[in-house]
Amino acid sequence: MKVERMEEHDAVTAAVEAAMVRIRRRQTRGALGSDSPVPIAVFRVLDAVAGANADTVGTLAPALGVDQPRASRLVAQAVSSGHLERVADQQDGRRAVLRLTPAGHTVVTAAREGRRATMAAAMSEWTDRERIEFARLLERFVDALDTGHP
Repeated sequence: MKVERMEEHDAVTAAVEAAMVRIRRRQTRGALGSDSPVPIAVFRVLDAVAGANADTVGTLAPALGVDQPRASRLVAQAVSSGHLERVADQQDGRRAVLRLTPAGHTVVTAAREGRRATMAAAMSEWTDRERIEFARLLERFVDALDTGHP
């Protein structure tokens, strides 16, 4: 009985993993659209700063899953493209805080609207109950991933 349950669990886990990989690839390719002048790696920086996941290079690196030198290069690229700026921290003038420029806000807003429209279209034939349950379970799943346990 336990062996059968384990095989079922493995199949379900593998299906979830495959679906998550497909989502990640789709999100990475489609977040900006093919005509965007912003490289995907720079967009990830803008998205993290906009989402309040990072406000310095030091907090950005783990949020993106890259090392600090890579995060610094990505920030420099976003700054030179006019999408991000470094400003002095009001509490500690030695510290630089990252902030989106108006152009950065425009890019992030357009990408988020596009993602939400795509998700709404994918769920357009679902009932309200199904959408609510999916959102609840997905949030629970992501929370468990973030904390490392259920």
